[in-house]
Amino acid sequence: MQRLTFISGLCVLSLLASAPLALARDDRRSSSNTFKKGGGFENGEAAAEAQGKRTVTYSGGGDGSGGGNLSVPTGNWSPPPCWYAPTYTPKELKAKVDDSPYSLTGRQPNNGRLKQEVDQDIRHMYEDGDYKDFNLKKQGEGTFWAAVPNPDEPDAAKAQSCTRLPFWVKNGERPEVENAISPKILSKLAYARITVPETEVELNPKDRQTVNLPTWVWLDKGRYKPLSVTASVDLGAGQSISATTTVKPGSLHLSPGTEEAVVHPESGECAANEDGGVGSPYEKGSGKKSPPCGVTYQRATQNDAGYPLKATLTWEASWKGSGGESDNELPDGEFSGVQDVTVQEIQSVN
Repeated sequence: MQRLTFISGLCVLSLLASAPLALARDDRRSSSNTFKKGGGFENGEAAAEAQGKRTVTYSGGGDGSGGGNLSVPTGNWSPPPCWYAPTYTPKELKAKVDDSPYSLTGRQPNNGRLKQEVDQDIRHMYEDGDYKDFNLKKQGEGTFWAAVPNPDEPDAAKAQSCTRLPFWVKNGERPEVENAISPKILSKLAYARITVPETEVELNPKDRQTVNLPTWVWLDKGRYKPLSVTASVDLGAGQSISATTTVKPGSLHLSPGTEEAVVHPESGECAANEDGGVGSPYEKGSGKKSPPCGVTYQRATQNDAGYPLKATLTWEASWKGSGGESDNELPDGEFSGVQDVTVQEIQSVN
């Protein structure tokens, strides 16, 4: 029975959860195409209603100035490949199973007796097993939660790794099931949607640096500011859950692109200021001072081939869910940028 249940799970997932979520990142996906691969609900209000329950909606994002998503350099963190979310009313689930290519309504299974046995097991579960007639008498009292693959998960096997059959949850309740949609899961999905601006530092001198004179480095604090994305899911019956993930600039790490250079501070790690900025703009008369964030090049570049100055900005992450839930488990992310720096040597005559 354990083997049969597992196969049944894969079968049901292929017909009940094969369609990807309609997320803001890809406007080409539409609810009218939600269930074509699995059969049934190809068009109409039922498809739109079921899709609406599956959809994670997003608000907020980046600053619109290029850049991209953050990378996580350490650990084994990644957004969840799949989750369980409210998907079907009793009527919708019954119609879905009735309309599926694997139903026992006169259509022949395409791979023999095993598929028919699996289908019988599925029908037994929802007709007179765990549930009675698909819980039709409980219409409006809850929904069946089903597996939802993350459409942004590149590994198809991982995206289909939530293999539990659709299960019943009363309105207003949150199931104690691993990977059931929650503010914590939504915080990770929101984190993956944040886009930050390109890391492009300001320099002084601006165009050409001089050997043994410090180059001041800083970030425009008006451009590098906290960014947030909110992810939410409608649980039905007027209930919803959400999480808002926020990232803010932290430290800036400098790699001068040559061993013949000194970074300031010595660690190359420039901490964020109290006002949120990193480093300080050059002020007149500070030419020979050590900048709070910068580089002193000790050899001129050759043939106009600049040194690749790499600046990596760490963004500190936090989140808060509906109901005040939060923790410190989101990792900080990074975004790097490289600028060519030309260094000249001033000639003096004695």
